[in-house]
Amino acid sequence: MLDQVYNQRILELAAQIPRVGRLKAPDASATAHSKLCGSTVTIDLTLSDGKVADFAHEVKACALGQAASSIMARHIVGSTPQELRALRETVRKMLKENGAPPDGKWEEIAILEPVRDFKSRHASTLLTFDAVVDAIGQIEKRQG
Repeated sequence: MLDQVYNQRILELAAQIPRVGRLKAPDASATAHSKLCGSTVTIDLTLSDGKVADFAHEVKACALGQAASSIMARHIVGSTPQELRALRETVRKMLKENGAPPDGKWEEIAILEPVRDFKSRHASTLLTFDAVVDAIGQIEKRQG
């Protein structure tokens, strides 16, 4: 069963994470940390015209957290805050409530569906989504 979780595609995504590093002048930064496994994801993002204009992250996580972060980095630019909040909720439901995976440009997240059977891995899988939503909230709070 665990080999379904750590399959070849998960390992490929984890090994090829785009947009690694930090932005020089982000609109917001956020860090999400899993106390259970010690994984940490720190993200920087900028918004322009109601969409993510730039994104970077530092990922110190297991292969699942790395794969989730890799997928996020591949598709976040051009996404709206509303889309990203809905994405986080969809992924949370996929893992915790047996919900369907996202579709459209985020459909690759379905590769993480087997994680639902391993509750101890949920937190690390959700880190990137939580950090992105946190950063968006910071920006919106400043904008009033």
